[in-house]
Amino acid sequence: MTTTPQAESTPARPSFADAVTVFFKPRVLIVLLLGFASGVPLALSGSTLAVWMTESGVDLKTIGLFTLVGLPYTFKFLWAPLVDAINVPLLSRWLGRRRGWLVFSQLILIGTIVFLGIQNPVAAPAMVAFGAVLVAAASATQDIVIDAFRVESLDTSEQAAGMAGYVAAYRIGMLASGAGVLVLVTWLESIGADRGTVWAWGYAAAGAAMIVGLAATLLAREPAAPKRPLQSGNPLKRIGVTAIGAFSEFLTRDSAILILLFVVLFKFCDAFAGALTAAFVIDIGFDRATYAAVVKGVGLAAALIGGFAGGMIARALPMSTSLWIGGILQMASNLVFSWQAWMGIDTAALTATIIVENFTGAIGTVIFVAYLSALCGDRAHTATQFALLTALAAVGRTILASGAGFIAEATGWAWFFAITTVAAIPSLFLLWWLQQRGHFAGLKPAKAIAADD
Repeated sequence: MTTTPQAESTPARPSFADAVTVFFKPRVLIVLLLGFASGVPLALSGSTLAVWMTESGVDLKTIGLFTLVGLPYTFKFLWAPLVDAINVPLLSRWLGRRRGWLVFSQLILIGTIVFLGIQNPVAAPAMVAFGAVLVAAASATQDIVIDAFRVESLDTSEQAAGMAGYVAAYRIGMLASGAGVLVLVTWLESIGADRGTVWAWGYAAAGAAMIVGLAATLLAREPAAPKRPLQSGNPLKRIGVTAIGAFSEFLTRDSAILILLFVVLFKFCDAFAGALTAAFVIDIGFDRATYAAVVKGVGLAAALIGGFAGGMIARALPMSTSLWIGGILQMASNLVFSWQAWMGIDTAALTATIIVENFTGAIGTVIFVAYLSALCGDRAHTATQFALLTALAAVGRTILASGAGFIAEATGWAWFFAITTVAAIPSLFLLWWLQQRGHFAGLKPAKAIAADD
């Protein structure tokens, strides 16, 4: 497949009515519901688990190391070729290739979430880690399929709206498994429930929330099959051919290694700070109720507005300009946490901090996802290539951020968040370098690329 590079230009501006009605198209609404299902698991092996462990008396170093349970998000590209190359027995015959994989991963997720909830962070930390890895692996598999489904289902004119809705619903899913679980646990404790079981009930409720994703999958239409149908014969050979084709197509592009490095580093400063945000809020003296109300509640509203703002920016401006805006905003926002550390227990200050962080972070996320979608190649490799890109993006949240607890203990909170700001500089340098090499001039939406096959 070859594409002719074209000048990066500003897309034609749609009418206000078109910009609004696109969010209510059935395909976009399905993607929105799947965004909710994608957001639910992340907090359960991340911030919610961190609060649970902090309240249980687990030390900061261990909590920081627990970011490594998210490694499946980093290495999901290793099994993404399975999703592109083979069908799930029975389910794919009944629902189609993408929807069959979706139902399979969602059922596994429900079981692993419940399993994690019945563990004990103090008595059996290894089992907690094992359960969190299982949740992350099932969640990463669901993300592989949802990403491919979204790119393949939406027309070019629907991609920006789909991404904005997806990210907004993703945040709501994180709210349900973050603040929602914390509120439920707090309420159960207030009515005298056994403290040893309240977290299990909280995680069970989060598992039940995955029914939203199952319903969306069953209501959705299967995307059109690739023009090059799945090969018959040995499944292992099909997987190998799919993996080689997807990776080689990407790696033979100009500046491929620089592109991949940029993908790793663009959200790193956000992930570096985010690894200990929950522990930071609890550690400086805020209670669980304030955390749930401000960090999750107010933060959601700011994230929703930021997500739609990011969608508008990505649709109205050239990709490189949009990335500069997102990168600088998320870099500067980390300094607000240093200010919060100086302010201490001040709910108004915390509210302002969370609004700034979530608004700017959502802008950066939507723009970044738009960029990743534009990097994807043909329909036959959508799942594998998008999984590779999002897996690399998760490196910052997992491996690179795993030492955050050690740095925070050594420097204190104010200096820790200042350091996370400096961590954004390499990605901005790579952005400049790629822009100078004309990388963004040849990008176009994945749908358009698929049409060239």
